[in-house]
Amino acid sequence: MTDEIRALIGREATYTAPEPLGRAAIRYFALAVGDDNPVYTDDAAARAAGHDGVVAPPTLICETNQYAGLPRDADGYAGHTWGIDLPGTRQVRGGNAYEFHRAVRPDDVVTAVWRLVDIAERATGAGQPMLVFTSRATYTNQDGDLLATNEETIIYLAVTP
Repeated sequence: MTDEIRALIGREATYTAPEPLGRAAIRYFALAVGDDNPVYTDDAAARAAGHDGVVAPPTLICETNQYAGLPRDADGYAGHTWGIDLPGTRQVRGGNAYEFHRAVRPDDVVTAVWRLVDIAERATGAGQPMLVFTSRATYTNQDGDLLATNEETIIYLAVTP
């Protein structure tokens, strides 16, 4: 790991939605992921479940492509990435660990703050070198209420010729 790569630790990116999440986005996301829980579309069902009204499926706000306003990359993705190019490697998603603090409502304006918290040198079981990037995203609403956190790992594996 170079000093230049190590210096990336602490880098942040902030994205604030230009408008409230909205009922249509909630309904569409629930449909897209195949979740027909009525709390996402029916106020009475949401109230019966202890909410003030319709709420969003938990991972909806973790998809920054819907509100970050970023251009599409070469693969068509328009969400958060660090834009890190490490020649001689291939990028692999390591995983996500979500923690949800409060149900998200249609009137919430979401802000996501991504922070690169660690980069570690490791090796695969076969001894292949890799760098493991760990990021943490914190999602809040317009009132500063903590909605969710997401710890994500991206792995850069050395490509052998």
